[in-house]
Amino acid sequence: MVLYTSPFPNSFLSVLHSFSWGLIFPCYWLADRLVASFVPTTYEKRQRADDPCYFHALCIIITTPIYLALLVASLPFALIGFLLWSPLQSARRPYIYSRLEDKNHASGATLLTEWKAAGNGKSFCFGSANVCLLPDSLARFNNVFNTQARAKEIGRRIRNGASRPQIKIYIDSPTNTSISAASFSSLVSPQGGDSTNRTVNTGIKRTTSMEYKGDNSGSNNSEDSREDKGGAGEPNEGEENTCIVRINGEDNGHMSDTETDTINGQAHASGPTEPSLEGDAELSKTPNHKQKEGDSGSLDSYSASRESLVKVRVGDGTVDQSTVNNKLLYKASIMKKTSVRKKKHTDETFDHEICAFFPANLDFLCLQEVFDKRAAEKLKEQLHHYFEYIVYDVGVYSCHGCCSFKFVNSGLLFASRYPVMDAAYHCYPNGRGTDSLASKGALFLKVQVGSTPQDQRIVGYISCTHLQAIAGDTTVRCEQLDMLQDWLSEFRKSTSSSSTANPEELVAFDVICGDLNFDNCSSEDKLEQQHSLFTHYKDPCRIGPGEDKPWAIGTLLDPEGLYDEEVCTPDNLQKVLESEEGRKGYLVYPTSKNHGSSQKGRKASLKGNGRRIDYMLYTEEGLYLEWKVEVEEFSFITQLAGLTDHLPVAMRLMVSTGEDDP
Repeated sequence: MVLYTSPFPNSFLSVLHSFSWGLIFPCYWLADRLVASFVPTTYEKRQRADDPCYFHALCIIITTPIYLALLVASLPFALIGFLLWSPLQSARRPYIYSRLEDKNHASGATLLTEWKAAGNGKSFCFGSANVCLLPDSLARFNNVFNTQARAKEIGRRIRNGASRPQIKIYIDSPTNTSISAASFSSLVSPQGGDSTNRTVNTGIKRTTSMEYKGDNSGSNNSEDSREDKGGAGEPNEGEENTCIVRINGEDNGHMSDTETDTINGQAHASGPTEPSLEGDAELSKTPNHKQKEGDSGSLDSYSASRESLVKVRVGDGTVDQSTVNNKLLYKASIMKKTSVRKKKHTDETFDHEICAFFPANLDFLCLQEVFDKRAAEKLKEQLHHYFEYIVYDVGVYSCHGCCSFKFVNSGLLFASRYPVMDAAYHCYPNGRGTDSLASKGALFLKVQVGSTPQDQRIVGYISCTHLQAIAGDTTVRCEQLDMLQDWLSEFRKSTSSSSTANPEELVAFDVICGDLNFDNCSSEDKLEQQHSLFTHYKDPCRIGPGEDKPWAIGTLLDPEGLYDEEVCTPDNLQKVLESEEGRKGYLVYPTSKNHGSSQKGRKASLKGNGRRIDYMLYTEEGLYLEWKVEVEEFSFITQLAGLTDHLPVAMRLMVSTGEDDP
């Protein structure tokens, strides 16, 4: 299957489309600004609280006639542009595939090595997020604004979180989790250019993991490895730049002064972390883009998160051990609550946490509501610093491809560190209400993640979707789930080049990500909860229809509280969501016909920890029979605090081959 690298089959149509959109854009922009001026966010209301009451009214009185006059003047040109633009959509392709040619620009993709299906297996990390990148006037109805600046900052934060090297600390004490911050103020693990693991032997025992807050240099990315549950820590294949700190000794969780001095002597910082070189003046206009102390999601933050506590600055080129040590800065602080939060429920077979960062070594990213085309371009540019392959501008426009007129695309975007082999898009034909104005649908992708010694391709399937959003449209969503399954089955058959007798490729995983717009606890969503999709695909957060696991939390934030000081940074939001009272204050909770309209009343009485409408599903059906797929880690991520009204989610899958390491 040919991947479309441009929206039109020839340059003439592309030029004609650009010309027609150039005629439409002034009218579109003016209408957007006019509506936006009448829809203030809670942040803007607070900013204006100290201004005289007449000041804002005076601004609207002055600007509204100007916008209206320019809007009327631009209408004839917009009409001509629309008459050219609409017929062109019949020739438009359903997506644009972007591959980064200059691989030095993608710090994450350059360190990937091809998986040869040897050893114990390999882990793959998937992320999904609804980023609410609508035209600014529409985004304000969700209490977010400044779409263009948000798009750039969202991409920047995602690559900042994903590109940090993974740090693993092995502590062998079975009881003591109290490790002083002073003991870990300057932990060092050498990070050179080779692809082997490094170990620093210091003082304590117990097994945990510590991730690390990197910067934008991004040269220290690595393939993720599965932590050996026995504590021995033999690396799996693909564990390239994982930094391992091994702590031995039994001094009640504290290193001796001699050990501390030795480590500190090896790892003193040459200075504070330098600010990002990619600052945008627009970012200072909104609170969610300010680089505050304690905002671990920011590129310019000098503080360390409890989950990602280490910063590193490594120079380019090959350096010896002493040079590396002089260039590294490790800031570590371990709290008792860290070990409690992660894998809190001992009967669970995988780790789960609320994390202030996207997982290190994120392999695949599925985004929803990337509706604004200019914002999509800005987001793509940022993501290309880490992901080599991106599929964006997915969907159809006008009356072509779906049964009703579509003003915007599907809002889906897919980014990958592995090459995309095939892609297909289908539009849901049964959208209703305002959802029918967008070409919501499903994007199906086939990626190659390695090959066997017998030259058989190792592939994976990923589906990204966004279902009907309007409350009460249960039947519509169930029909869309039916279509999703049918389209996915058709896509797998049409793209498979294998036969049972002579398999040319082995399927390692099949994952579905997206905003399904229903939760597993609401009484109004019972039909969706019992859909056959959940008999074929597993939800790591779900016990059964109507019941989530105790550690699962909602992914839909209360828009009214997005700019509260308690939750406006990734670290703050993480702390709030770790407590039940905090979740009740800032998450939207499931609805019930048996309770009143008061949201606080529903929160207090209903089970669950908020409306979880963003899903990550996986299946064991249709995969290579000799391999086993299991969840290694599931995360709810707060790194986009203040930038969207959804919590991103991430899942790490381990594909076990059953072979021993050579």
